[in-house]
Order: sequence, then structure tokens, then C-alpha cells
Amino acid sequence: MRLPKLRELIEAIKALWKGPYTSKFPYETHRPYPSFRGQPKFNEAKCVGCTACEQVCPVRAIKSVDIIDDKSPRRKMIHYTDTCIFCGQCEAGCLADKEGIKLSNDWELSFFDRKLSQEEIEKELQLCEICGAVIACKDHLKWIAERIGELSFSNPTLYLSKLKGLGIIDENITSALKDFGRSDRVKILCSRCRRETTLTTKE
Repeated sequence: MRLPKLRELIEAIKALWKGPYTSKFPYETHRPYPSFRGQPKFNEAKCVGCTACEQVCPVRAIKSVDIIDDKSPRRKMIHYTDTCIFCGQCEAGCLADKEGIKLSNDWELSFFDRKLSQEEIEKELQLCEICGAVIACKDHLKWIAERIGELSFSNPTLYLSKLKGLGIIDENITSALKDFGRSDRVKILCSRCRRETTLTTKE
């Protein structure tokens, strides 16, 4: 039988006084290292609903669903924790200064009910005022307008969205311009309808 080494004896004596090196989980909450990659979480105030996180997710743990019904049109962003591999690509690809979705330190992710393993937020959608097609989330249009500054005034969809967000747009502008035959130009439109209203001259 091999005798214990001096180093092992010293460590055993220290353990008697200081206790075990491991944490006391589950009796005490484990505190992971600050840069530990835990569950990604949406920040509803910062997310613009651009779906960039969905596009870069390698395991398709993020999904967007556009809902157009009697209520206000909205985009539901869903994160499936049970599919996520915590790679951090969603945060790295976030357009909103990497604040729309961020990795947290949450790692205790066991669930008895699988419905609890997904996170959802909703963002209001902007629809084309002619054909009703989805243009983008209103927060996304606002984010673009703020980023490009004065250049947003060259695009009616951007500056009208911004004015509506500020609550200073005149809702009667469309009816006031009907006599001039180009009232559709002063609307929030998708790219197809914008092209058609630009190329078509109304009598």
C-alpha cells in the first residue's frame, strides 16, 4: 500500500478546516463567472424585431411569426431554450447595438413543463397602406431613420413612420392631396407599391 504524499496530507488537513472546494449547490445558488455564456434573453425595449438573430442562429433556436388579425399586426419573436446551444451568435449579430438579445448568467434551466423553456416578445408591425404587406417592425423603421439621420427625409416610408411615432403627422394629408392625383406617394408603402406609385401617373 502506497503511503500518502506530504502534499496530499496537507490538502486533507486544510479540507478539514476550510470545508470542500466545490460549491454548496443546490443548497446555495451557484455564481458563474461574469463572462459565462448562459441563456440568451430578449430585451423588449431594445429589440427592433429585425430577425437578424433568427438568421444567424445555427440551430434555429429563434423563430419569428408575423400575426395579422383583428388586433394590431405584430411580430412574435420566440427563443427556444431547449434547442439553444448558447453560442452567442444572436447577440453578436444583433443590429440594435447588441442590446436586443443578450447572453445572461442563467444556467439553471431544468423544466418539468416544456412550455416554460421558451421566451416570447411581441413587436408592432408596420403594414403597407395600399396592399397590406408586411414592411418591417415599427421599431425597426424608427431605428433606421435615427441611424441615417437627415437622409430619412428622402424616403416617405421612413419619415412618415418617424412622424407617426412622434404623434405629429397629419392624418388628413392623403385626402388633402387626392385632387393632385399623387396622394399614394405620401403613404407608408412597401417597395413594390412605392415603385408602382412612382412609375404610374394618375389622371
